[in-house]
Amino acid sequence: MSRLILLFSLFLAAAFADGGSQKSTQNLCSNDVSHKRQKRDWIWNQMHIKEEIDTPLPHHVGKITSSVRNSNAKYIIEGEYANTIFKVEETSGDVYAFERLDREKKAEYELTALIIDRTNNRSLERPSKFIIKVYDINDNAPVFVQKVFNGSVPEMSPVGTSVTKVTAVDADDPTVSGHATVTYEVTTGGEYFTIDDSG
Repeated sequence: MSRLILLFSLFLAAAFADGGSQKSTQNLCSNDVSHKRQKRDWIWNQMHIKEEIDTPLPHHVGKITSSVRNSNAKYIIEGEYANTIFKVEETSGDVYAFERLDREKKAEYELTALIIDRTNNRSLERPSKFIIKVYDINDNAPVFVQKVFNGSVPEMSPVGTSVTKVTAVDADDPTVSGHATVTYEVTTGGEYFTIDDSG
């Protein structure tokens, strides 16, 4: 009989221990779920705009978008020329330029995107930096680096003798095909002199 009571006691102890561990496991799982932070991300493509756009201002640059779902969310931008040249539509995240841009003056602008709760101005997501690139158009003529290039050649020199070298530069973007390519031409005296693409 004492053996039976002992076995019954051990069985009950094991059952209580197992139930307690299940309960603590359930609590742990529910705590994990309640404390798990939802991952949020800024979503956008690279922002860019052509220089010297000849249409009425403002010009649409791009869109900043967050995966935050909050009916009180408000977009803000900070940084270079934020809220002067560049402004963001606070509910849609659309970014606009309010001036015509010149790539030769400034080729890119670095700004910071924020999303806040408009009721208390608390940040809903960490700020994120982004760059607006200004795309080049071929709007600059080449210019000579000096007004006069002097040259000389001995008389009776053979055809093809070098006389002088001239240099011109173009302010357009050299990475865009053809925009900063300089070619040379002799407009007066072509019966005596020629010039190649190196000047």
